Amino acid sequence: MSKNLELKKQVVSDIVKKFQDAQSVIIVNYNGLTVEQVTGLRAQFRANGVDYCVLKNTLVRRALQELNIEGLDEVLNGPSAFAFGMNDPVSPAKIINDFITKNKTEAISIKAGLLGSDIMTLDQIKSLAETPSREVLLARLLGSLQSSIAGFVRVLDAIAKKDTEAAPEA
Repeated sequence: MSKNLELKKQVVSDIVKKFQDAQSVIIVNYNGLTVEQVTGLRAQFRANGVDYCVLKNTLVRRALQELNIEGLDEVLNGPSAFAFGMNDPVSPAKIINDFITKNKTEAISIKAGLLGSDIMTLDQIKSLAETPSREVLLARLLGSLQSSIAGFVRVLDAIAKKDTEAAPEA
């Protein structure tokens, strides 16, 4: 076997591992971004635990075949970058969506995405991007629980006050 073929097989197995370890993957077309924009985007990804890299489409196709994931061949054309959400499935979609809206640029566009091994449509990716962060959802849950408990305490207090007012003095 040639060294080049061995190297490609190793790269494909690395890509397979990335897809297996990722909670979500967003595939983007990055054609036309400036170096400054790419650097800023990579810094945001790094800060949020997202692995962002440019991979050869042919090698990604082979990796997807090994994983039995079908339906992405039509988007694996032209320049493709991949954002692997290793710790959080929402971060890659949120960062890219925020970048596109903040910079009002068409230099980067979302091609497709995976949530686990399920292919996401562009609408699903947008709704995933608009999902509040885990911390916000936990804060909302805590607020709901506290308001329920506070309401229950007020009702008990009102009942106790009503009982003391109605009791005759001896």
